[in-house]
Amino acid sequence: MKVSQVITLATVAMISAVVTRPVIAQGQGLFESSGTIVAACAGKKNPCAAKANPCAAKNPCASKSNPCASKANPCAAKNPCAAKTNPCAAKNPCASKANPCAAKNNPCASKANPCAAKTASRSPDIYSKDGLAIQGADTVAYFTQGKFVKGNARYQYKWKGATWQFSSDRNRQLFAQNPEKFAPQYGGYCAQAVSEGNLAKTDPEAWRIVDGKLYLNYDKTVQAQWLQDVSGNIKKADRNWPIALNQKFHE
Repeated sequence: MKVSQVITLATVAMISAVVTRPVIAQGQGLFESSGTIVAACAGKKNPCAAKANPCAAKNPCASKSNPCASKANPCAAKNPCAAKTNPCAAKNPCASKANPCAAKNNPCASKANPCAAKTASRSPDIYSKDGLAIQGADTVAYFTQGKFVKGNARYQYKWKGATWQFSSDRNRQLFAQNPEKFAPQYGGYCAQAVSEGNLAKTDPEAWRIVDGKLYLNYDKTVQAQWLQDVSGNIKKADRNWPIALNQKFHE
């Protein structure tokens, strides 16, 4: 091929490439034809420009206020307790009443122990009947005459809360000088009973002097029991005296 032909073909190819090469700008709706750049929408209006948002007027709540905004809570007036006080408050049977026991004293408070009065109180140190020791017998006569002798109200002496009567003024004076010597043991209470830890009256005719001491018993039958073991009964009675005074007295 000739050089002139080669040059001619090359020139034609170059011109053709310039006329037909598209130029695209990245990110734009543009293209270049025959060397001129044209925008795709340059001659057209935006079809959405004259129209409002088609959804803007379709919001059912857009033109309406909250239907509950002007209304009070429909449940507020229906609360059965809203206007009422506690229905149980007035029904308490004790609410308006004082404690029925409050105004009453303990029924036992003013009463003494019913058993307390039944407990035997301590008996007097000297057994006496109608205020007379040994029922008015002359206690000195047991020692001086060896027998039961009735005393006389003209000759009497006060000792340990009892009145002692004598058959003579001489016997009264002897007793006044040493009462413990002539007075019966265990305050004139029954010797046999005291030996058993008990307390009982005596018969002035059931008497016995042992080792210079006068012992009286409930009666002669009881005295016979006591005489079966005189020393033993005396020892037991000595241990029980005067605690036996706290025991119930037996007439």
